[in-house]
Amino acid sequence: MSRPPKSRMPLEIVMTIMEMAFYDETFDIDYSLLKACSLVCREWSAAAQKLLFHNVTLRTQSACLSFQSAVDPITERGRMLGEAVVRMRVILDHNQPFGITEQSFAQAFVLCPNLFELNLALYGSVSPGRDIIGSPDSLRMRRPAPSFDESTLSLLQCGPAISALQFSNWSENSHSVSQLLSVWPSLKSLVLSGNAPELPSDELPPFPCALHEFHMNFQAFPSLDFMDWLLHHSIGSLRVLGMAQEPSMQLLDYFVDTYGNTLESVSLPVCWQDTARSLHRCPHLRQISVERPLVSPLLFKKVSERLEHIAFGLNKMTALQSVIEAVKTQKSLKAVTVHLWGGEQHPLFPSLQMACAYRGLELRITPNIRVFRTWMRGDPIEQQTYPRGKSLSNLYAMRAQSSFHAPGTHVSLH
Repeated sequence: MSRPPKSRMPLEIVMTIMEMAFYDETFDIDYSLLKACSLVCREWSAAAQKLLFHNVTLRTQSACLSFQSAVDPITERGRMLGEAVVRMRVILDHNQPFGITEQSFAQAFVLCPNLFELNLALYGSVSPGRDIIGSPDSLRMRRPAPSFDESTLSLLQCGPAISALQFSNWSENSHSVSQLLSVWPSLKSLVLSGNAPELPSDELPPFPCALHEFHMNFQAFPSLDFMDWLLHHSIGSLRVLGMAQEPSMQLLDYFVDTYGNTLESVSLPVCWQDTARSLHRCPHLRQISVERPLVSPLLFKKVSERLEHIAFGLNKMTALQSVIEAVKTQKSLKAVTVHLWGGEQHPLFPSLQMACAYRGLELRITPNIRVFRTWMRGDPIEQQTYPRGKSLSNLYAMRAQSSFHAPGTHVSLH
């Protein structure tokens, strides 16, 4: 008796399963699952590889050259994979013998027409024998790095008009950020970290972008002159502000005085009484995040009527009663996020859980700082509600919004 022929699972179902499993519980891409799916058969391989190429990381010159070969637009498969790339992370380390060259980075960049977000890290070089493994960030930032040459900048300008840029500058070249910003007048979201940038010239025209979102993480904050230059055209457009290091009250008041009328989301590491009083002058806040368990109860005693999301660090000493009162009385509130610093032992923690359950609010709890930060930032696109999400559907929306600076222009790399 012959066996009935094996029936294949419909590709639509396979793709749905892979898409649902794209992010794991910590919002990392499940590369192992997608790579395993790509080995099953040719149909699965194409679908899985397309998902794998949504988010690309390049650390070495050999990896960069392999990527360029994979997305070569001469072939149909290469065009498909190149068009699938939405996020790209590149490490330019002048201290590594096999690091990516500037030109190779630019060549890889222009092969991704739908790129939405670029995450670029720059590391300087050090004299042979003088590098110390595990040296602190303050020493690493003193390493020199050359400025981007004109041919690299020109090639980048021929590529996609990205909307989001993350730039980590771990070198003493404080002018590299202004070079990169000159390439993309399309930016809406900007994240800067590492060495504080400086203006190469007082006569440099203001940065032309009207940013929607700005995050920074500096050991020492840039001057207010730099902030004025960077955010000159963001008055009226800036909605999201995040500072990973505690700002001075002068800097915080600068942001509140200049951009407070449009700010919808503010993320800070701590919040003292003076900080809370300053934030009370932002009438349209819809999200407040304080990462560490140092939150003045004054912050939640006078909140915006539009507040939708509260996020904070919690330990045994956190003043939680003011949060519970806000949960009970703030009609616009939709979600509460808690970063546990041993806060599960707080005597009022069960009361917070009960208050959220009674109101039907989403209560998200995590001891993982990476997960907390991902929840806070979400994807760098405009979303209608808070908290913002991170999802594959957002990636598709980001891809749909992407475009080339010069449509139809072909950049030959051969």
